[in-house]
Amino acid sequence: METGGIIDVRALPSDKRKGLLRFGGFTFPCALGRSGITRFKREGDGATPSGTFELLNIYFRADKGPRPRAHLPLDVIQQSDGWCDDPAHSRYNRPVQLPFSRSHEKMWRQDRLYDIVVVLDCNMHPPIRGKGSAIFFHIAREDYRPTEGCVAIDPMHMRTLLAEVRPGTVMRIG
Repeated sequence: METGGIIDVRALPSDKRKGLLRFGGFTFPCALGRSGITRFKREGDGATPSGTFELLNIYFRADKGPRPRAHLPLDVIQQSDGWCDDPAHSRYNRPVQLPFSRSHEKMWRQDRLYDIVVVLDCNMHPPIRGKGSAIFFHIAREDYRPTEGCVAIDPMHMRTLLAEVRPGTVMRIG
């Protein structure tokens, strides 16, 4: 199987919270963090980290649409799935099972944002406390309002893109 490729993400000059995502022959609008892109990511700053991050695996809601066509590992999101965002906990920036007593994100959301979630290799190996957690590539709000630090696109664009990416594909943000 072919490997690699670069998904290039750049902020718009007119609005640092919105950008363009390019991969192969595709160009899609995207939402970025409410604080734009930063080289100095900190937990809770609302910024999308700059850098190059491998696409690791995909989580999806099986009740919200068909299984994405993809060449990356796929996992179905369960109601008990969460992601630890507590820098003081040993599971920081790792998946957790709910209930979980420390600060976390729920992966099973009522909105569409996590209907498809791609985990980016951002502050993962090893996670450094306070340098950001749950930096995902996920579904955008319909109006492309800013994220808390993730990159987000339209659900149909996500499905189109995931069918094309291969293991080793990276997202270059900056």
